[in-house]
Amino acid sequence: MLILASDSPRRKQLMSFGGWDFNVLPADIDESPRPNELPSEYVMRMALEKANFIAEVTDAENIIVAADTTVADGKDIMGKPTDEDEAKMMLVRLRNRVHQVYTAIAVARFSDGFKETALCITDVPMRNYSEQEIADYVDSGDPFDKAGGYAIQHSGFKPVKSLEGCYANVMGLPICHLGYILRGLGQPAQGEIVSKCQNEFDYHCAIQPFIMEGKL
Repeated sequence: MLILASDSPRRKQLMSFGGWDFNVLPADIDESPRPNELPSEYVMRMALEKANFIAEVTDAENIIVAADTTVADGKDIMGKPTDEDEAKMMLVRLRNRVHQVYTAIAVARFSDGFKETALCITDVPMRNYSEQEIADYVDSGDPFDKAGGYAIQHSGFKPVKSLEGCYANVMGLPICHLGYILRGLGQPAQGEIVSKCQNEFDYHCAIQPFIMEGKL
């Protein structure tokens, strides 16, 4: 059985593209960054800690899929805004600039000690949205459960100007990376991950062939 260690609607949606049967079991852990922890180190530690947490409460034969995503401005980790002022501050900081989104995946089966990780980093160029657009978006309530205070897929705000990397990574689960790992575990996708992802988000991904061949 596949266990997704997250209750994120976005991760559940992306997992569904692979046609896998999976159960959802969120990992309740402390997600506070450590002092001077780099974004790549932080998301990798979080993904592994989530996998280890779920291993304690599920059958060892199950395959655990854990992931963690963060928005980073340089070395600064930007978590989820706690109130409207922080959400507005984040959006102003990111406006008309390029930042990075980091997602780490940890796939583990503890019965045989299998554990594999992947790290995906996407450069995200934000558009020059207005103060009124920020206010309207914050008033919608959408920013508050999202690192960096935004959702790339939001149809009204549309914060991102253009993108060349992994779209699914910015949503929280680089599904091609996961598909490559699970295929190696004898759990291939039951559908066309790439076409489903690209069709759903109307986005042509130039890097997916390299990911599915294990070259990225």
